[in-house]
Amino acid sequence: MVTPSASLTVSPSRSQMFEEESVSLSCEEDDSSAGWKLRRNTTRETRKECGDWGRSAGSFCIINSIDPMDNGVYWCESREGATSNSINITVTDGPVILQSPVLPVMEGDDVTLHCKTKTSNLPADFYKDGSLIRTEPAGHMTIHHVSKSDEGLYKCHISSHGESPSSWISVTVNRS
Repeated sequence: MVTPSASLTVSPSRSQMFEEESVSLSCEEDDSSAGWKLRRNTTRETRKECGDWGRSAGSFCIINSIDPMDNGVYWCESREGATSNSINITVTDGPVILQSPVLPVMEGDDVTLHCKTKTSNLPADFYKDGSLIRTEPAGHMTIHHVSKSDEGLYKCHISSHGESPSSWISVTVNRS
């Protein structure tokens, strides 16, 4: 038997959000008869469905004004209990976010990280596992041909604004 699968997508496609942003989540499914539901775990609730914390609109779940209480892990679950990939969403009331890939990146791919304020792109310092990697005048940094050694906890800092929360970047090794 083939297990039906779904993948969770988020728009805007990043794991860090500014407080009060509108966020849309969707279960992209290959078999709609499985009855996929969007769920989340946060500090104050476990396995809650979209209707409890967001507005259902077809296959989408919309959070009109996300806030730090929405920090948590989001995933799709079928009636049979199968689950999709999960996405960890961090909401900050701070002035800076790190825009990084939501899903694991494949070894050998290029990855671009963007350090963003609500208004503009400014020069930014990029850190991995607490150590400064480099400073980028345009506020974005590309890691070429990522490998497992690039996996880690990334954050950025804009001197006139502050620091982003940290995001874990996973690297998937291609075994084909």
